[in-house]
Amino acid sequence: MCGRYATYGPASMSREARDVLERLELDLSSEINQREDRFNIAPTQRALVVTASEARAEVGLCRWGLVPSWARDVAIGTKMINARREGLADKPAFRAAVKKRRCLVPASGYFEWQGEKGAKQPFFIKPPDGRLLMFAGLWETWRGAEGAEPLRTYTIITGEPGKVGGDIHDRQPVILAPDAWEDWLFAPPDVALPLLAAANEPELVYYPVPKAVGSPRNDGPELVEPIAGLF
Repeated sequence: MCGRYATYGPASMSREARDVLERLELDLSSEINQREDRFNIAPTQRALVVTASEARAEVGLCRWGLVPSWARDVAIGTKMINARREGLADKPAFRAAVKKRRCLVPASGYFEWQGEKGAKQPFFIKPPDGRLLMFAGLWETWRGAEGAEPLRTYTIITGEPGKVGGDIHDRQPVILAPDAWEDWLFAPPDVALPLLAAANEPELVYYPVPKAVGSPRNDGPELVEPIAGLF
C-alpha cells in the first residue's frame, strides 16, 4: 500500500529521464520547483500528475483517490487510493482507465509504517541520490451534479515489494523507469500492462521519521528528515 508520499524540489533527474520528458514536451522539473513543496501528500488532497490524452501529455493537479465515472459521489475515492497490479484490467473501477487513462505520479519518496497498532513507526523511502520517482497510476474524470465542474482523480498502482520496500511492507508503489514512461502513457493495454510486472525496484534507502507525518494536517521538511539517534 502507499498511503502517503512527498513531492518536493529541487527535482533531480537522470539524463534519460530529461530526454523522455523533452520528447513529451513536459517541463516537469519547473512544474515541481515552482509549486509549493509537499512533504505529506494524503488521500483526497490534490497533487501533480502526468496524464495523457491521445498523443499529448500534460501535467496538472488531480485529487488522490480515483472516483469512477459511474460513481454516485466522491466518497468512493477514499477506498481507491491504490490499485493492485494483479487483475487490474478486470476490476470494474479500473477497467476503463486501464485502456485510455493511465498516468504517472511524480514523487520524491513515500512513507510506510511498521510495528504494532498504536505504536507504529513511520519510515520514509526514497532514492539515495534524490532523483525523482515515477509511480504508475490511473486517472478518471468524474462529473457530479449537472453544471458542476468535472473532477479529475487518480490512483497509485501497487505491486510486490522489492528488496528494500519489502523490509517495511508487503506492497509498494510500482515505480517505472524512464524507458517505460511513454509506453505506460500511450501504448495499448497489451503493451502497457506487462510493464507493471517487469518494473524493477530502483536503488532506495529508508529511515525512521517523525510520527507527526501520521496527521495530514502536518506538512513540512522535518517530516522527511531522519529521527536523530535512530538512523
